[in-house]
Amino acid sequence: MVSIRNIVKQYASQRALDDVSMEIETGKVFGLLGPNGAGKTSLIRIINQITAPDSGEILFNGEPLSKVHVDKIGYLPEERGLYKKMEIGEQILYLAQLKGLSRAEARKRARYWFEKLEIQSWWNKKIEELSKGMQQKAQFVATVIHEPELLILDEPFTGFDPVNAEVIKNEILELNKKGATVIFSTHRMESVEELCDSIALLNLSKKILDGKVKTIRNTYRNGTYAIEYEGPKLSFNEGAPFAVLNETAVDDHHLMTVRLAAGNKVNDVLRYLLPLTSINKVEEKVPSMNDIFIEAVSKVR
Repeated sequence: MVSIRNIVKQYASQRALDDVSMEIETGKVFGLLGPNGAGKTSLIRIINQITAPDSGEILFNGEPLSKVHVDKIGYLPEERGLYKKMEIGEQILYLAQLKGLSRAEARKRARYWFEKLEIQSWWNKKIEELSKGMQQKAQFVATVIHEPELLILDEPFTGFDPVNAEVIKNEILELNKKGATVIFSTHRMESVEELCDSIALLNLSKKILDGKVKTIRNTYRNGTYAIEYEGPKLSFNEGAPFAVLNETAVDDHHLMTVRLAAGNKVNDVLRYLLPLTSINKVEEKVPSMNDIFIEAVSKVR
């Protein structure tokens, strides 16, 4: 759906994006990741045509990105953008009409979303009367009411308690199932693993990693396993097919984390241990997206 090609963006002496390219597939949830100052917001602003790149191009469904695509995009910014003193219902109708809906259709869809999110009583309230999480719900409705093909969500769970975060997460997944492509920018790596099909990681204005989440996690596998065994604490000689990274024990139950020695497989570990002890569990410790994020960023600091 969105093809980002060799984007460069410079602000005075600060290069925000340096030859950044990535592909966002139609109907997928794409995670745009990176530490503060990496360039994520600059890229999001360019996709939304708030600013323009200095060089490079963006294609939307194969066409050069232009003003005709504005109504096909829904943008939930990290900084909240609703008018504090305007009634919420009227504000939603106003924003929906800016996206091309008639007032009648906007009202119909607004009523649907207010009922779905159980916020009917907020229609005549003002934004300044609501908590941060409640404001976020109202802004979410403003983002999705025109049924955009592309949803850009920048830290969408900010301000939510766990219950409401789950509600919004499920709504995002439902919209995705109905065909919406989602760009999801967040620092919450657990949300990335749960929601995203693919990711790109930016750091210091450059893309340093991208691909499908499962593929990336498999690439970072490092032969680390958690092994639970019973009985006396074991000691291992230099010929063991693994190195012990750490070990904890409660009574005679031991849990150790090991890393395979070069050329060995988990079956070699089992053959080594089974004559020595009773094994309850062996589990590979595949690095989480949080682990990968930290490792990848630390390499280019």
